[in-house]
Amino acid sequence: MRAAFIDAKDQLEVREIAAPEPGAGEVRIRVDYVGICGSDLHYYFAGVNGEYAVREPLIPGHELSGVVDLDPTGAWASGTPVTVHPARFGTSQPEIADQPHLWPNGSYLGSAATWPHTQGAMSEYLVVRENMLRRLPESLPVRRAVLAEPLAVALHAVSRVADVGADIRGARVLVSGAGPIGLLTVIAAKARGAAHVTLSDVLAEPLARGTELGGELGADATLQVGVDEVPVAAFDVVFECSGASPAITTAGVAVRRRGTIVQVGMVPNDPRPVGLAPIISKEAQLLGTFRFNDEIDAAVALLDAQPDIERVITHERALDEAVAAFDLAKDSRESSKVVVALPGARA
Repeated sequence: MRAAFIDAKDQLEVREIAAPEPGAGEVRIRVDYVGICGSDLHYYFAGVNGEYAVREPLIPGHELSGVVDLDPTGAWASGTPVTVHPARFGTSQPEIADQPHLWPNGSYLGSAATWPHTQGAMSEYLVVRENMLRRLPESLPVRRAVLAEPLAVALHAVSRVADVGADIRGARVLVSGAGPIGLLTVIAAKARGAAHVTLSDVLAEPLARGTELGGELGADATLQVGVDEVPVAAFDVVFECSGASPAITTAGVAVRRRGTIVQVGMVPNDPRPVGLAPIISKEAQLLGTFRFNDEIDAAVALLDAQPDIERVITHERALDEAVAAFDLAKDSRESSKVVVALPGARA
């Protein structure tokens, strides 16, 4: 089979390797689509994502959909359409027993956080644990299902609001950053009952995509940072999806007194200047959110119910065009979600 390997910063090559064989409790998938995520971009363009550096050839990709190729037990029929929860949860901790995505010693597809690295999905075949599979409804196309993982990230971010006793229903929401996660967070917030969602970004092109999704899914208003004035204390909840320090500072300005800021975008693992004074004086809550727990099931259901979410995918490239796909995914003026189609991919 063929797979894409990130060997180091700015080094990616598609190579032929042996197809993996499933062991006990495992199933082999024929991968149809893989989405390029922000972490994949960091591994390729910087050779590092946060504190985790590429130390051996890494197959990227944790957003995927495809069909079952081989289940040694026969429980999953060949050809069954699926997506995958990309996490293998680690060591249970009593204080967070119901939040396995936060347990230590776990792994995630396409990640350099482990040694050896946990290889990802940008390959023709992938072996995963059976409990990581999620069967797709007959009405959900395999291509659209590639968005299940990033949509689950967005749904988990929205769920964090309730964790601190706040309510997304009827809320005035600002989503900062109009990349793929930002667009999916707009969709998630509206699906969970937000009354009004404003989308902000420094670029006009990503903002236009946020409104083009339509009234039921898209942003109700946009704000171009550096052009439009940021409303002060205007939002009940701010989802900061860019990870940029100035945007975190702006979130503190925009949130109302005793409002909630959810930091969705990953930030570099080094000190960065952030203005915290408004957050302190407003007694606002600043929350972290990390991947997701079990929201991928709700993501599959939402993707099935809302076909237009597939419009978040703006470009599709073949595996042999992986380098071009990464270059395109980095250009937020040109693209939103870029997916790589593996040979034989079904729509």
